[in-house]
Amino acid sequence: MANERKTKRRFSISSTASKPKRPLKARLTNTLYVYGALFLILAVFLFVIQVIKGPSIQRSAISQWTRTTTISASRGEILDSDGKVLATNGNVFKVVLWPKQMANNDRERIAAELSRLLNLDYTNVLKRCTSTQYQEIVLKRQIDAATRDAVDALKLGAGVGTAVDSKRYYPMGSLLSQVLGFTNVDNQGQAGLELTLNDKLTGKDGKQISETDNSGNLLAFGTSEYVEPTDGDSVFITCNSVIESYLEKALSEAVEINNAKSAQGIIMDCNSGAILAMSSQPSYNPNNPPRNDLTLLSELSRNRIVTDVYEPGSTFKILTLSAAIDAGVADLNNSYFCGGSYMVNGEGIHCWRHAGHGSQNLTQAAENSCNCAFMQMALSLGKEKLYDYLYAFGLGKSTESGLIGEASGILTHEKYVTDNDLARIGFGQSVAVTPIQLCTAVCAAVNGGNLYQPYIVDHIVDSDGNTVFKANTAPLRRVISEESSEKVRGILQSVVDNGTGRNCKIEGYNVGGKTGTAQKYDSYGRVDQGRYICSFIGFAPAENPRFVCLILVDEPKVSSIFGSTVAAPFVKNVLEDTLHYSRIVPSHESETVKVPDVVNLSADEAEEKLSECGLFAVFQSKDAITAQVPAAGETVVKGSDVLLYTGKNVEEDEDFPKQYVNVPDLKGKTPLEAYNALEALGLVLETETDDPSGRAYAQNISPGAAVEVGRSIKVYFRFSKNGN
Repeated sequence: MANERKTKRRFSISSTASKPKRPLKARLTNTLYVYGALFLILAVFLFVIQVIKGPSIQRSAISQWTRTTTISASRGEILDSDGKVLATNGNVFKVVLWPKQMANNDRERIAAELSRLLNLDYTNVLKRCTSTQYQEIVLKRQIDAATRDAVDALKLGAGVGTAVDSKRYYPMGSLLSQVLGFTNVDNQGQAGLELTLNDKLTGKDGKQISETDNSGNLLAFGTSEYVEPTDGDSVFITCNSVIESYLEKALSEAVEINNAKSAQGIIMDCNSGAILAMSSQPSYNPNNPPRNDLTLLSELSRNRIVTDVYEPGSTFKILTLSAAIDAGVADLNNSYFCGGSYMVNGEGIHCWRHAGHGSQNLTQAAENSCNCAFMQMALSLGKEKLYDYLYAFGLGKSTESGLIGEASGILTHEKYVTDNDLARIGFGQSVAVTPIQLCTAVCAAVNGGNLYQPYIVDHIVDSDGNTVFKANTAPLRRVISEESSEKVRGILQSVVDNGTGRNCKIEGYNVGGKTGTAQKYDSYGRVDQGRYICSFIGFAPAENPRFVCLILVDEPKVSSIFGSTVAAPFVKNVLEDTLHYSRIVPSHESETVKVPDVVNLSADEAEEKLSECGLFAVFQSKDAITAQVPAAGETVVKGSDVLLYTGKNVEEDEDFPKQYVNVPDLKGKTPLEAYNALEALGLVLETETDDPSGRAYAQNISPGAAVEVGRSIKVYFRFSKNGN
């Protein structure tokens, strides 16, 4: 028992002695956990401070003992093909604030003085003066030297200063305005090439960092670091400022003399695709764009040559002609008959000349711009083959010229095209193109058959003089053969020599071309009668084309006008000036005369005076002459037409198609009912009876037939003996 008690006591003592060891170990473990957690929190905190927030804290610290002034980089210049500057930078100034260096009791005075001088809102200026979280604030940019001197004269202390700034400047004013575009006050592109090439033109700003004390004052012997700005790239475009001036002058005259809504034009080098000139008039001056009227600014700055689609009319016949010759379905010996309309699936589709052109060969059909002949060519080609050529000419998709906002045109998918649609496409209806698409396609038709991608950026040079981009001028594909293109050139030269394009004759040069009229449509897709886009596309020299020029005149409102007079004379002027400027040697000598002044003469007197000089008068009324094209004193080829404006209604011409309506079914109507039905459509009732009784039983033109407005319809009436 004693031993057992000793053993229990020993056990008890041993057990009692070991109990304190377990709480101590637990406390040590808990302590390690706590310190570990604190260490982890500290490590995370240091990571956040040093790694995540480190750069911003460092910038904040640096900003407290340094002042950073931005050194603006110069925006790259835009130059024409001869290296003449079209867009550059003018030296101006900016007002800069350093709020931390302003004394608290000076902020209100500074805000009052600057808001008064700079014509700014006082509250906004004061807010900026008290924004001490910013080291530097640009208060106003692009001030002139006089305003800068006035700011300096106020002696507002170290918190206010001025610095050199730049402003975009266009030395040639409105020239090429839609192509160049404009910038905002921060010299960022807003339209045209300024916008599309903004990344290339914009340089990288530099900076100057100077040490300051804790109050933001520059240290007398502090260090300074200067980071040189990198100027933007310079862009050389294909446009020539001299040729552009010829085009813009012609467009302005076309708008004025035709009392038109607007006019657009483009000149291309048909052997490379280079755009030599491009404009839409009226225009604007990018040095002072109408920023307060965004609708007007959008209207004037839009480059309609690439953004607007239109139904081309007869100028499109060049593509139908090219395809038909190349495919072998048309030849110079082919004969086409035009009776005034052509039946397609029971529908009579009219030629522009209601009386028809009779029998004619291919060249004569082009000279006459005969719709019926071109309908036959399109139908002979067939839908699939004609579409193959149209796609090859680049229709239905963007030309990818690099100009902003370019549209793709409208070419209905061939599976939806009927023979009636195909016939209309043949003479330029039921299809829509942009002017640049049409000009590009015509270049391919006359240059030997190669399609080139139109382009306007020739090359780009960086600030060190290294060429960083050069345009690729290789042809995209062959569309027609050289032999086919030669035939097309010959036919189109005949159109100018003998046909509707005669007002584009140029002394000493062979010229080819084609007139056209684009119908305009209302918001419901219906033909808007009386509203047209008249156009002419010409090329020279015809035997070896270099330049292709397209001019469109939108909604001419001069009443005494022929289609070929609306645009052709102005294409003539542009091509003539361009040929002389480019020193293209004339191909032959022409007998020329000076145009006499016949304004204010009667039509008979004007005709006689022009005839004495070997010129022909073109007019259709006998009133006094109010204007003439060409102008008095100009030298023209003997035998040319002089267009005389008298203010009377237009005569029938292929460029002003007649208005047509469908003849109603008059069967069973009384004479009064027939008269009312015809009058509502602009038609005239022709009958031999004055008896109001009776009913119509026949008419000389079938119901549903399309006839010109003003046409007489003869109606036959049957009368009963009792008057019923």
